[in-house]
Amino acid sequence: MALAEKVTSPLAYLQAQTRWRPAEIAFWLATLLPYVLFPNYLSLASQIAIAALFALSLDLILGYAGIVSLGHAAYFGVGAYTAGLVSKHGWGGPLTGLVMAALAAGIVGWATGFVICRFRHLALIMLTLGFGLLLEELANTAGWLTGGLDGLQGIHTWNLLGHFHFDLYGKTAYGYALAVLFVVFLFARRLVHSPFGLSLRGIRENFVRMPAIGAPSRNHMRTIYTIAAAIAGIAGALLTQTTQTVSLDSLDLQRSADVVVMLVLGGPGRLYGGLVGAVIYMVARDQFSGIAPQYWYFWIGLLLVAVVMLLPNGILGGLAKLKSLWSRS
Repeated sequence: MALAEKVTSPLAYLQAQTRWRPAEIAFWLATLLPYVLFPNYLSLASQIAIAALFALSLDLILGYAGIVSLGHAAYFGVGAYTAGLVSKHGWGGPLTGLVMAALAAGIVGWATGFVICRFRHLALIMLTLGFGLLLEELANTAGWLTGGLDGLQGIHTWNLLGHFHFDLYGKTAYGYALAVLFVVFLFARRLVHSPFGLSLRGIRENFVRMPAIGAPSRNHMRTIYTIAAAIAGIAGALLTQTTQTVSLDSLDLQRSADVVVMLVLGGPGRLYGGLVGAVIYMVARDQFSGIAPQYWYFWIGLLLVAVVMLLPNGILGGLAKLKSLWSRS
């Protein structure tokens, strides 16, 4: 009986989930390999790290709370423009810009969350899409502030920690983006493996019944939505700081769709799903666009169809299933 209680205890389950596995350690050590094996692709590697952070933010709401969003780029764009405006008006400190971008995106996420978290399913998809399109058009019309179609000009990011220059080769950019990704991932990992994270999974599975056991579903959804928006804002700020440019495409529907594809490829609700999906998508996009610049979306679409048909739970979901079958045999 004591053994059964130990196995089925939620606390014991959460403690087991927080232990680092060898595969996780190997994954993060592998992220350092581009410095050795692919030094000419560090700029791409920094873009992958930023995309992975963005996908991680979406995974928190879609994979764990069941909040489907087609407008998540709105918060990415808010963070990108916040970092750009702060830099343009005289303060180019990278870390300060990240904090301010997170605050701005988090506030917008908190405000919109009061509406978004009241709805589910199709209405939820339309609302998130509507908010995304609304913010994009606001940025377009406010050309005096955002630069409109021409993008924001005059961005200058200071040296990281006063010593590391953002060069064209992406050495500092990749290290910076990777470090931020790792720190935010540690926070997200702790969050989803806490009682709060466990309640989010319950909300995802049955939104109606969770309040009956004392979990305020809407409050929890607004909380995680605000956190996810802040993380998306950090990803947007990273893009602005490492490229020293920001334009309307940081807010557009294409970016929102791309991050959903990344998460579907990797597998939602697994934390590493967004990271793996971002690597696969960004590398595939880079290679396919080099082979057929006009038709590379055809190959991305083919890859997505193949993954969804053969691995409905994403690549990590498929690997987990194979591992389960292997252990039973």
